[in-house]
Amino acid sequence: MSGLETTTPRSDDVVTSEEPSRDPSDEALDAYSRTVTGVAERLASTVASLRVQRRTRRGRVPAGTGSGVVLTHDGFILTNAHVVSGPRGTGRAAFTDGRELRFSVVGRDPLSDLAVVRTDDGDLTPAELGDADGLRVGQLVVAIGNPHGFEGSVTAGVVSALGRALPARTRGGARIIDNVIQTDAALNPGNSGGALADGNGRVVGVNTAVAGIGLGLAVPINAATRRIIGSLISDGRVRRAYLGIAGGPRPLPPRARGLFGAEAGVEVVEVIPGSPAARAGVREGDLILGLDARAVESAADLQRMMVAELIDRPTPASVWRSGETIELEVVPAELDTGDDGSG
Repeated sequence: MSGLETTTPRSDDVVTSEEPSRDPSDEALDAYSRTVTGVAERLASTVASLRVQRRTRRGRVPAGTGSGVVLTHDGFILTNAHVVSGPRGTGRAAFTDGRELRFSVVGRDPLSDLAVVRTDDGDLTPAELGDADGLRVGQLVVAIGNPHGFEGSVTAGVVSALGRALPARTRGGARIIDNVIQTDAALNPGNSGGALADGNGRVVGVNTAVAGIGLGLAVPINAATRRIIGSLISDGRVRRAYLGIAGGPRPLPPRARGLFGAEAGVEVVEVIPGSPAARAGVREGDLILGLDARAVESAADLQRMMVAELIDRPTPASVWRSGETIELEVVPAELDTGDDGSG
């Protein structure tokens, strides 16, 4: 032996090149980017570019553009009512895979600004619908649509506010769209009818309006709008009950508060002659406290109760008049919106 010893270096003796430290802001940006790109990839094939046409004496002419969200494999697509407004709406739906399919309007509901169209061919990729009731202010949302005709455009932002109200009108009535989502995700003409999705790629809203720079509005996807969508698919329209009054919230007198445990009711400021409310004996100045054994504290409460199940059904109503409670029976009629629902 040579007397030389060989030793194996210990792990802590091995010199290794150190990895450069990563900027925490880069990691945050990467996480943000991964979320947005993941949503975009998941939803790209489920959002269509809609080119709407109108039938005239000169044939079919272009009448506008918008976006739509695929609901089912067999061709049902959700969009805004104002995108496909007008008689005998038809058009073509273009998808990211290059297909372009003819569609026709199944039903539209101007008072929720929702509509459903259907393509001639199926084999579409549906989006997953979420629940806007679970959103929180500050939460990341991604808008996908076709602003100015640019297909598959993606913008991202946050939920700026919840519970906004958006007025909707038709020739036959007016209504407030409840719980509208406000976002700073950039929306532009053509985004209407497109998807507003959460970070998991679930559609929680339908982009409907641009109220200003950095101020976009979306109709929420929740239990109420799911019922509207179901009615549009099955019946081509949405039926609503109608009382025939105009009113607003008013604090209850102290004695009424003690009797009913409520803080406010709906003051009737107008009763339309010949309406269900007029026939039931409702008067201007009455305070509506309850309908169908449920408390009424705002016009929104009353609006939410005007469902199809109340049409032509005798319904108890409690009103406060001249310092006492009066029980009436009202038979709501069906609201005529002046729109046949079929576009």
